[in-house]
Amino acid sequence: MRKQSLTFLENLLSAPSPSGYEQPAQRLFRDYISPYCQVSSDVLGNVYGFIPGQGKDRPKVMLVGHSDEIGLQVKYIDDKGFIYFAAIGGVDAHLTPGKVVNIHTSNGALAGVVGKRPIHLMDAKDRETVVKLEAQYVDIGARDKKEAQKLVRVGDCITFDSGFTRLQGDRVASRGFDDKAGAFVVAEVLRLVAAETKKLPVDLYGVSSVQEEIGLRGGTTSSYTVNPDIGICMEVDFATDQPDVERKHNGEVALGKGPILTRGANINHALFELLYNTAQKDKIPVQLTANPRATGTDANVMQISRNGVATALVKLPLRYMHTPVEVLALSDLEESAKLIVATLKRIKTREEFLPL
Repeated sequence: MRKQSLTFLENLLSAPSPSGYEQPAQRLFRDYISPYCQVSSDVLGNVYGFIPGQGKDRPKVMLVGHSDEIGLQVKYIDDKGFIYFAAIGGVDAHLTPGKVVNIHTSNGALAGVVGKRPIHLMDAKDRETVVKLEAQYVDIGARDKKEAQKLVRVGDCITFDSGFTRLQGDRVASRGFDDKAGAFVVAEVLRLVAAETKKLPVDLYGVSSVQEEIGLRGGTTSSYTVNPDIGICMEVDFATDQPDVERKHNGEVALGKGPILTRGANINHALFELLYNTAQKDKIPVQLTANPRATGTDANVMQISRNGVATALVKLPLRYMHTPVEVLALSDLEESAKLIVATLKRIKTREEFLPL
């Protein structure tokens, strides 16, 4: 991967961005794409990059990936200075005890740990029970409530202290690949399109959306704002090449074998075929998954925005989703960006995506 792109990816992953608190990541996204396109944002926090195409009556294409990650939020500080929290998005209560976290305060990040009663002091039944999130707490080392309240406010967001880690080959681990990896691909597509000598036959909008993890909120408003004819959502999907995942749920999906193209009711058939055929012609590896219902992604709300949008879903294989150690292959990021750029060049008219 290009050195500057990898640095951007690492910085994007390290920036705190739980749903509703995405601005540190969005500022990085905005700064990275600004040399390549026209940039704007909205009151919800979505960031838009726009590159005009060439030709008459050009279709509008919206490419979206969300920048928000799962996290925690301060709910209550007890008399001894211990901090109780709630989940932002789908946080697994199995994972939080014993973790180092950062509370993002008005004065910067504050370190803490999620406490846990020692195993020696637990009876056999308690050892088999998951402690509910509302009963878990963060210890920042404060002596009492008064000291803690000088440092932390109710409503401050919390992230896991989990950085970018290189594994073997091109495999990397981090928190927040869901879906900062998708936002990264959006940024890379804008960069690659800007470098093309010939303009695209479409007007391209690349969007880093917000609040996806709590109800596809940024995807809803950004789709309404852009009002695209064609939409491509860039997301992550469950890899099934780890020992404890059932392939019957999501098919055969492996890291390093290219982006995933989803099929189903949420997907425009003609747009899927264009992506798939482009991959075959340009020898870009792809994998297929099936989803017979509306997907839990920004593609869902994009498809039914206004009078409807021809929508596709391109996904990155990801292990250990919604943990602080999500794992993916860097090559899948690069192949995804390459596939989307090649597909954009082959779009001709709005009418080719009508289901006739």
